[in-house]
Amino acid sequence: MERERVGADRLDDLKFGTDGWRDIIAERFTAANLARVAQAYAEHVLEQGKGTVLVGYDTRFLGRRFARLVAEVLTGNGVEALMSADYLPTPALSHAVASVGACGGVMITASHNPAEYSGFKLKAAYGGSASDATYRNVAERAARIAPVGVRRAGAPGTFDAREGYYAALDRLVDMATIAGSGVRFVHDAMGGSGAGWLVDYFARHGLADRIGEVRGRPDPTFYGVNPEPIAANLAATSAHMRAAAPDVAFAAATDGDADRIGVVLPGGEFFDSHQIFAVLLDALLRRGERGAVVKTFTVSRLVERLARRRGLEVVETPVGFKHVAQAMLAGGVLLGGEESGGIGVSVHLPERDGLANALLLLEAVAATGASLSESFAALERETGWRHAYDRLDLHLDGAEALIRAARSLDDPPSQLAGKPVTSVERLDGVKLNLSDDAWVLVRASGTEPLVRVYCEAADAATVRAVLAATAALVRG
Repeated sequence: MERERVGADRLDDLKFGTDGWRDIIAERFTAANLARVAQAYAEHVLEQGKGTVLVGYDTRFLGRRFARLVAEVLTGNGVEALMSADYLPTPALSHAVASVGACGGVMITASHNPAEYSGFKLKAAYGGSASDATYRNVAERAARIAPVGVRRAGAPGTFDAREGYYAALDRLVDMATIAGSGVRFVHDAMGGSGAGWLVDYFARHGLADRIGEVRGRPDPTFYGVNPEPIAANLAATSAHMRAAAPDVAFAAATDGDADRIGVVLPGGEFFDSHQIFAVLLDALLRRGERGAVVKTFTVSRLVERLARRRGLEVVETPVGFKHVAQAMLAGGVLLGGEESGGIGVSVHLPERDGLANALLLLEAVAATGASLSESFAALERETGWRHAYDRLDLHLDGAEALIRAARSLDDPPSQLAGKPVTSVERLDGVKLNLSDDAWVLVRASGTEPLVRVYCEAADAATVRAVLAATAALVRG
């Protein structure tokens, strides 16, 4: 096979994080570097035994061209590669990988990262995040591959994941209950790859009048905000919900590749990922489903309390959905999720799915007649836990500042914001458990050059005070 030169001989150091490789377009995320990573993955696939790889992409700048490059490199190495006919949500790619028996998938996306980023996510044959071992193997190979060592061939074939994915949603969600309830909701795609998918799905069920849209057209700039469905990025959604009709139950926002979810309630109030997790768990249990609950280190204690009160095992993992997916694959798991809005239901996929979770929330409202806020308030009463939560993202300049931040809690303080530190956990970063079951966690992001500080307590004032004190400590 002919080897084609795709860029300069310089070897950039490519850092793989919690879910693949992400970098700024035209800095480290270049065609030459992407070709190196694709070559590394091709070699990994061939070592494991040949199979088909599906390649998808989101709505970011040059996404289609980058996906084609990956498919061409795979093909040039003798790996059968099919490229998505259009942009698609990551969970739709994951479902396609599992349903057609592909050996893996590549998604060109930087998920919730800012618009200037792109990225390379890997999906395993089971339709979920690739394992740490796979990513390590690909990263080690890529570090040794120069652009002149890349094999690249002609145009790949294509695939369309839409029909199969919609069929999977039909199996998961009780659309008859939704149809019979008259309930309506809004989807904010944030300009990402979920754009148009739920609207189309509802139209196929004859329910086009039950769904509205915010930021429903693809936009590589994500309408000027980071495509992460957290309160700071959902001002447009909140404004829409403040003016929405009374029968609109909520707005579901999905991130850049539609695997994460955030919710805005009527009146514009943000409903965070922990609250979503708890309501989804309750809804699945109401349907008679059972199994263990898997949560990352950053998820609310209310979820633990609810699961244990209902007689369910709780498994805690480091941050990164790949850890949740591995637990789900071991069997016996009902639901798994993380603080960032990525939640997976085992009977659907060992994968985050913001679109599916939006529909499950809508089904819960339709089935119970209770609003999301009413349902969560009932869970607070049941568990005896009042939930207030927030997160700070600290952008620190330079590697030395990040190192100092990481070491700032090597010797933890005895108290923060007047609350005694009762214990320390180091599963992922440093978590300080405080009095009254409050906690604060400091960890370096696995996808961006920043330090995240997470806090949960019984009231918003305590959360603010603890976050401020921790930020001051971390900044030095």
